[in-house]
Amino acid sequence: MQPFVVGKTEGLKLKRRSRGSKKTIAILLLIIVILGSLALYYSPLLQGAHSKSLDPVQIYANSNHSVVTVRGVTPEFTLTDSGPGTTLLTVLGTGFAVAYNNSYYIITNFHVVYDLVNTTVTFSNGDSYRAKIVGSDAYSDLAIISVPASADEYYPLRLGASSTLKVGESVVAIGNPYGLSNTITVGIVSQVGRSLRTDTSGGYAIANTIQFSAAINPGNSGGPLINSDGIVVGMTTAIVSDSQGLGFAIPSDTIARELPPLIKDGKYDKHPYLGVQLADMNYQLAQAMRTNLTWGLLVEVTVPGGPASKSGLRGGTQNVTIEQQRYLIGGDIIVSLDGSKVVNYDALSAYLEEHTAPGQTIKVEIMRSGVRMTLSLQLGTRPPIK
Repeated sequence: MQPFVVGKTEGLKLKRRSRGSKKTIAILLLIIVILGSLALYYSPLLQGAHSKSLDPVQIYANSNHSVVTVRGVTPEFTLTDSGPGTTLLTVLGTGFAVAYNNSYYIITNFHVVYDLVNTTVTFSNGDSYRAKIVGSDAYSDLAIISVPASADEYYPLRLGASSTLKVGESVVAIGNPYGLSNTITVGIVSQVGRSLRTDTSGGYAIANTIQFSAAINPGNSGGPLINSDGIVVGMTTAIVSDSQGLGFAIPSDTIARELPPLIKDGKYDKHPYLGVQLADMNYQLAQAMRTNLTWGLLVEVTVPGGPASKSGLRGGTQNVTIEQQRYLIGGDIIVSLDGSKVVNYDALSAYLEEHTAPGQTIKVEIMRSGVRMTLSLQLGTRPPIK
């Protein structure tokens, strides 16, 4: 629009045009308000974020009846002046209720019920029942329990999608630390995609675990990790000894994937297997190997007759000690799986669990003596834990 020159004649024109402009401006403002409202409504959905802030009071009120106490005893070997013997050690953990196929179950950690006898489940109202292990998977630290309780004692929680979690997102943990039942703590998601080794996982890492800052202690194992929508995104499973705010949870995606076969077959046998011993590459290791590649996974050992060995992957040939850590260098360095870059073991284990299955053939890109090459590898199935 050209600028108006204020005068008698132009002033009349200005007045008339102003009426039309006001209507136009009003319509534009209305459109802006509508578009702004739509943007505010849909942007959290598009970004995968949650549309409301964390309300621990409401989450606790809605979820606390779903959390149970898992208790039992396990034999422990002792050696006294009178000779060897066995004592019974009380074990206490947490679990939470879920619904599946018109039935109710309790989910907890495998390490909570491992070697447990006289296992019981106590609901928030105080009612206790003898527990039966329906299925378990030590590799993912999962166990499914059934108890002969009436349906009205269960308050099943809903499993969400842990894949949508954002670092920094607020979460709460509910559990029974040191027997203090139904304790709630608040924190944030500190990181995702961590690999976690436990005493009962047979030396294999649990893939894709969630690192979070909400305080947990012995007794919290098996409790729900809940997001701002009141949905379970993980199951608390471990802490780092003497740490502050270093807790880890099994992701809800893993629970949802394994729940059907654990209930139907009592086991989950779809963990892919490479048959290798690996080490994360770093600057010091790269210097020792005279390579510029400071990321990826060094193949130290291949299991004879295993998938990696059959594919032609080569292990190390020379022992070295770097910063008090021993390595077997000289082997291949894995840099990608099916074209997906693997920076470290966390990335490799997450990719295998999320995108592969036993029997599947994948493309493994490696660096060997400074030359990149790709090998075909047919994945195996992890052997049973002895």
